[in-house]
Amino acid sequence: MTAPVTSPGASASFTGSVDLAGEWVGGKVIAATDEFFAEKENLLKQGPAIFDADRYTEFGKWMDGWESRRKRGPGHDHCVIRLGLPGVVHGVDIDTSFFLGNHPPYASLEAASLGDERESSFESGEWEGLLPRVPLQPGSHNLFPVLNTARWTHVRLNIYPDGGVARLRIFGTVVPDWSRVAPDTSPDLASVVNGGMVVAASDMFFGSKENLIMPHAALSMRDGWETRRRRGPGYDWAIVKLGRPGHVRRLEIDTKHFKGNFPDQFSVDACYSPNAVIDGLNWPQFVWKELLPKTKLQAHKNHVFAQELSDAGERVSHLMLNIYPDGGVSRMRVFGTPE
Repeated sequence: MTAPVTSPGASASFTGSVDLAGEWVGGKVIAATDEFFAEKENLLKQGPAIFDADRYTEFGKWMDGWESRRKRGPGHDHCVIRLGLPGVVHGVDIDTSFFLGNHPPYASLEAASLGDERESSFESGEWEGLLPRVPLQPGSHNLFPVLNTARWTHVRLNIYPDGGVARLRIFGTVVPDWSRVAPDTSPDLASVVNGGMVVAASDMFFGSKENLIMPHAALSMRDGWETRRRRGPGYDWAIVKLGRPGHVRRLEIDTKHFKGNFPDQFSVDACYSPNAVIDGLNWPQFVWKELLPKTKLQAHKNHVFAQELSDAGERVSHLMLNIYPDGGVSRMRVFGTPE
């Protein structure tokens, strides 16, 4: 039986992975057997669960999660989730925060690959086990690795027999369907939707590097990449691996919400090394070329560059965003023609 790993910093155990199911990337709970005490949509909410000791509803105690009623007969409860980002699942966090006397003692996870036309018949679909029945700890981040390497579009969370789960995080690697991208368009090659990854950053004290390539507009400073105040020489940087190498046509650097803490200047370097494996801070196989020289930034503004880009964008697999000397950037968009 797989043993849980509990930790307050759940996502740290799956570094480099993206939450494929989060509501902020389009994930949606499309069905649940029961949601009497708390709505199924809470499972995918952004941010950690909260607790309000004095809040009650007409159904009972208000809980920030999905909670079914007490089951008095055979069977178990489950919910079906459409992943916002189809891909390969590496691990899951079945978060039971604040569910202490009402958490499910066990859970399992199944997955399916369903096209739009098949989603309505998901109950009769072909589900494959991702995670066997495992014990859950109350009030904890229950982390489990997943070894299945197939591409999935939907997951089904089973809880035995009933109870409450605060959040469900499905960590993995995005596998986009490039056949859906029209050949005469210029998609955002850096977007997590298209398989982009922020593989490294010098610092992310105030905001995660992964925020740089999220598909939605930043909601606040917390929803961007922000470094601490630099007190010595040097500058901060982040490296983005494009979802697919290509020719960069347009670059956007958005400092939305960053008003007194945006970088003074930035530059972008590019390289073509699609099969390079980044390990630590040494990349001898990378030959970086300047895509955009040092350029001034403004507060709370989306900056767009096209004619200013150099020929380094002809064949690009990685971009390095350099910010001088530090600060916050909400989004980086890299529109181009994929290889």
